[in-house]
Amino acid sequence: MTSPHGPEPKYSRDSHRSRGWALIRPVLTAERGALGAMMAWSLLEAVPVLLSGRLMAFALDRGFLADSPGIGLVCLGAYAATLLLGAVGARQVMNPLACVVESIRDRLVRLVVFAGLRRAAQSDAAADVAAVARTTRQTEAVRQMAAGLLMTARTVVFSVAAVVFGLLTLAPEVALVTSVALAASGVLLLRLSRLLRHRYATSLAAEEHVAGEAGQVLRGLRDVRACGATRTAERQVGKAVDAQAAASIAVGRLGAGRLGVIALGARLPLVATLLMAPWLVRSGAASPGEVLGAATYLVTGLEPALRSMVHTVANVGLHLGVLLIRLADHVDVPPAPAGGKAKAIHAELELQDVTFAYGPYSPPVVDRLSLSIAEGEHLSVMGPSGAGKSTLAALLAGLDRPDCGEVRIGGRRVSELDPTWLRRAVVLVPQESYVFTGTVRENLAYLRAESAPEDRELDGVIALFGLGELVGRLGGRDAVIERPGALSEGERQLLVLARVYLSTASVVILDEATCHLDPVAEARAEQAFVARPGTLVVVAHRISSVLRAPRVLVVESGTVTEGSHQELRQQSALYADLIGMNAE
Repeated sequence: MTSPHGPEPKYSRDSHRSRGWALIRPVLTAERGALGAMMAWSLLEAVPVLLSGRLMAFALDRGFLADSPGIGLVCLGAYAATLLLGAVGARQVMNPLACVVESIRDRLVRLVVFAGLRRAAQSDAAADVAAVARTTRQTEAVRQMAAGLLMTARTVVFSVAAVVFGLLTLAPEVALVTSVALAASGVLLLRLSRLLRHRYATSLAAEEHVAGEAGQVLRGLRDVRACGATRTAERQVGKAVDAQAAASIAVGRLGAGRLGVIALGARLPLVATLLMAPWLVRSGAASPGEVLGAATYLVTGLEPALRSMVHTVANVGLHLGVLLIRLADHVDVPPAPAGGKAKAIHAELELQDVTFAYGPYSPPVVDRLSLSIAEGEHLSVMGPSGAGKSTLAALLAGLDRPDCGEVRIGGRRVSELDPTWLRRAVVLVPQESYVFTGTVRENLAYLRAESAPEDRELDGVIALFGLGELVGRLGGRDAVIERPGALSEGERQLLVLARVYLSTASVVILDEATCHLDPVAEARAEQAFVARPGTLVVVAHRISSVLRAPRVLVVESGTVTEGSHQELRQQSALYADLIGMNAE
């Protein structure tokens, strides 16, 4: 048995963030020329902002207020000409921008695909094509976000710089107020962004969890239906969807708070300018045209820049940073252990203060249960109908997740284990026996896809479970079972039990999986699993099955009593009643 992937390395918040940006840093270094060209054209694009307030002040003071409308109109025409000049600069930015973002996309795609191939090569499981496709889509999102971020960030930087410089030359008092407001809005935006980064990371992880849970259920839909696990699958995916919705709502609520950044950084200086205008004009600190020019800088230069920073730079930058961290987690494949084999882990089962209910208003089926099952132990579970035996089996198998407490296998939480490994290491066999249309060999080897059993091993298992007559009647190991429903329920159960016996599972849980067998066939099947290496948990259908186990759990109303047969006869009235004896 091979272990799942080891736990992810622990990183500080800052180092974890730097790992994400480190993915694209080599591209930014290699494309220094393209970035320089972008900055040069951005200077040209900022010219309209730089000259807007000065031209408005000149148009009013030297033109319209001086009874020279011609001069005023010429100034306005000059401002229109600068807008055309800025448009030329914006257009020329596109080519160097494309060089940078396409290089980012190419590098990330190579890293993602290489990591997927390397992870598949180190594992005996099939390559996770869905994960590679999902992360490849994320690289496309990174490309689009990087383009939007670079395009907008340079505009914001140069526009704000042009506004502050223009205000200093036109109305220093307004420039001082604006600088203080900008600093305050920057602090507010930084604090909000940190909170948003955490919430968005949670939202993205929840989204990936939904995709993983839904993909797992869809891939095993045939088994889900055959095992009667539809409600469990619905609950499993439903919880993931609800968690993702709650995370998205939390992101939206906090994101709305960034509107205060615009009010603080742009609207407050404008209000202050209007309130200061009478004093500025009376004292001679500024002319009416200069007051209008200052307002022009704030309205047409600063506020659009702040809106872009809040809605594009901060938002896209936040999402981009989180996406890069997720991609860094994907491409960071741990090195393969020596010899190419992962370290084996023990298969003991543990429940620690586990509580489980089938709804928020339902009484718990399992209530604060702590239980330990040693590796290789044979355990029997019994109790009245509806007591929670099947729920306990599903929790031990990792199919149901507890509302409180932890389920551990080999000392590790089930939630930390790779689902593919878990399904191979732990097999739960329900009452419903799933036999599909195919050969006898294919049905028996269904759980041994990585190393098909040889004929000698198949013949031994067929004899061990008393399947010789059935296989002979069907026509041999390679005979096709064309109508599985034509087999009796007992025959189907024997085929499934033989299939599980041939599997690589280290933990086998039989949930009344022998209920359609006669006592002799049931005893033969259970004895085969007892002799098989690994842990065996049997949800008993008959008292004879209980008597074969050295340790017994009696389940009733969410509680569990455990002990040997003799101990439980004396300690548990329910056990004595179930086996038809009186407690001593």
